[in-house]
Amino acid sequence: MTEPLIELRSATKRFPGTGGGIHTAVKNLNLTVAPGEFVAVVGPTGCGKSTTLSLVSGLEPASAGQTFVHGTEVHGIPDGIGYMFQQDAVLPWKSVLDNVALGPRLRGASKAEAREKAAVWVRKVGLAGFEGYYTHQLSGGMRKRVALAQTLVNEPEILLMDEPFSALDVQTRQLMQDELLRVWAGTDVSDAPAGDSLPRRAESRERRNGHRAAVIFVTHDLEEAIVLADRVVVMTASPATVCGDFTVGLPRPRSVEDVRLTTEFRDIYKEIWETLRDQVEAARAKGASHVA
Repeated sequence: MTEPLIELRSATKRFPGTGGGIHTAVKNLNLTVAPGEFVAVVGPTGCGKSTTLSLVSGLEPASAGQTFVHGTEVHGIPDGIGYMFQQDAVLPWKSVLDNVALGPRLRGASKAEAREKAAVWVRKVGLAGFEGYYTHQLSGGMRKRVALAQTLVNEPEILLMDEPFSALDVQTRQLMQDELLRVWAGTDVSDAPAGDSLPRRAESRERRNGHRAAVIFVTHDLEEAIVLADRVVVMTASPATVCGDFTVGLPRPRSVEDVRLTTEFRDIYKEIWETLRDQVEAARAKGASHVA
């Protein structure tokens, strides 16, 4: 068995609540993620999904229980973490290229080295020709591509994504889902030298796939979770813990549009929704009781 890259053991996180009370966001949370695995996390609004990412990233310490990365307990931000938030961090006074180059620069690369590395990732996310553009010249989808390149240019071993596409329209969101799958899986054959044969390019892809990032992807959209992930984890209404863990057996590589039309997708959706629906209804009932 492969040792988990990420492990939460009975993790609990409490915050100061309103009126001097204590709010428990997650309680006795157990979760493991293997190297290279894509795990989507779904659950009712406000149940603690984002808090889970904060525990893994070291941005928040656990109040009880433990969080491990590479078998080492997390006490601060671990090496090899990439974090993509719902709101992008694209700097308006920098060009696309310089936004992407910022990470390598902060890690000690020279300006020339950082820009060279950034140019590769700008091309990988489909923004070749837009290197000199500024944020006010970009669409929402293009900004998300910049944010994705900003995150991946540092070659993280763990990629944490907190509803990164939720603000996009349906069509752009689907394009970004396909883009994420393509870049994460290393299926961009243009990375290989132009003279390489197709078998050698395929071999190159397989080598890269062995080193792809482990992903925890938080979303409210069950369809998005299924088309992207190897596993879908369902959280309970707050305080959150895991109430369901489902394997997504859809073959890769995946086309988002094609996958949604399959019988297999519909069967998996129905199975997971049975568990998720109960938690959504429980959260609504809890909210209604607080109002009353």
